[in-house]
Amino acid sequence: MDIEKIARQLVSLLGGSENIASAAHCATRLRLVLVDDTKADKDAINKLEGVKGCFSNAGQIQIIFGTGLVNKVHAAFIAVAGISESSKSEAANIAAKKLNPFQRIARLLSNIFVPIIPAIVASGLLMGLLGLMKTNQWVSPDNALYIMLDMCSSAAFIILPILIGFTAAKEFGGNPYLGATLGGILTHPALTNAWGVAAGFNTMDFFGLEVAMIGYQGTVFPVLLAVWFMSILEKQLRKVVPNALDLIITPFLTVIISGFVALLVIGPIGRLLGDGISFILSTLITEAGWLAGLIFGGLYSVIVITGIHHSFHAVEAGLLGNPNIGVNFLLPIWAMSNIAQGGACLAVWFKTQDPKIKAITIPSGFSAMLGITEAAIFGINLRYGKPFIAALVGGAAGGAWVVACHVYMTAVGLTAIPGIAIVQAGSILNYILGLIIAFITAFVVSLVLKYKVESA
Repeated sequence: MDIEKIARQLVSLLGGSENIASAAHCATRLRLVLVDDTKADKDAINKLEGVKGCFSNAGQIQIIFGTGLVNKVHAAFIAVAGISESSKSEAANIAAKKLNPFQRIARLLSNIFVPIIPAIVASGLLMGLLGLMKTNQWVSPDNALYIMLDMCSSAAFIILPILIGFTAAKEFGGNPYLGATLGGILTHPALTNAWGVAAGFNTMDFFGLEVAMIGYQGTVFPVLLAVWFMSILEKQLRKVVPNALDLIITPFLTVIISGFVALLVIGPIGRLLGDGISFILSTLITEAGWLAGLIFGGLYSVIVITGIHHSFHAVEAGLLGNPNIGVNFLLPIWAMSNIAQGGACLAVWFKTQDPKIKAITIPSGFSAMLGITEAAIFGINLRYGKPFIAALVGGAAGGAWVVACHVYMTAVGLTAIPGIAIVQAGSILNYILGLIIAFITAFVVSLVLKYKVESA
């Protein structure tokens, strides 16, 4: 394979070096931001040697080469194009300017919550282990091991506002440590823990205003809104406070003013917003049942195309942190949709005789089975149309099943096969059956539908 020749062809098919704003790469894909996306000839790019798929997502042109090869192509590409190497974050920032307002909000929420996901996944896994121990009565709730596991499993949700405060402040342009401090104010021990509020809480008189002494442990929207306000306030203060006093006065006023506004105004409003969203979703799932799962599972992949699905992390975290819900009933539905994309993609392997298409379907399909669907969606299923429709049917079938069987998860971030690790103990079998239903339905529908599969 002539890497330099491929790089030269790519530059030409992308509209020339003057049309390339930035170039970065991840483990498998070349990520490019173009000045004018319409100048890119995607059909011709798909025919290039080594290319396993080309699609647009989140304001970027992404070209799949695969592990190892993408590094070599990227190095040759920036040399031929005469541009400097960009990091993924730089490319993403440039691409963000091309997104619509809804996509920008989704990207913002994604950047805030993705760094927190490992902590929530760890807590979710521990909750699953704790559930097994409790269900099977392996240990007494008074046992030291049980108590310590309970502390470890709930910690991330108790301090969730602190974690969100830190990452949100970074995204909003504020001081992340002040954001974490504001999260700490909302979860201060002087406030009754939100999970224990059923036992009663105190109020305090603030100049004639009755303020409920309830904490915001496990909540999402109160701290998001409060840190957004804090970041704006901090920026404005830095403009007027003299440099000599900035280190002392700005943080002091930021914390005091933001803390009061958060406790008196933003916190209660944010709690109502979060509770309202949770109530609407839980009511839909409860009242509509399997039909809600059918609709959500069938439409999720369509939402993925827009990139707005990243904003669901905030909603899912809100469900987990809500003491009246405490489980994630949305993620099992998304998991069905994701594995259905893998089933539809792998069916293409049996329909095509083109070795290049066969080479793309296997890694793309298995990647979707692990919860990463971009390659399957953009590289195969959308490319030929009907496999994507087959995946929607499979996702709908699997979604209906998991909702009908009350399958819940204890964390966010893991779907498809890896999602088994965070499924509630009593739901694992029904979750696996849902995966099988979604995969086989999508595979069979994709296999029987008539469409032409070729390198085009």
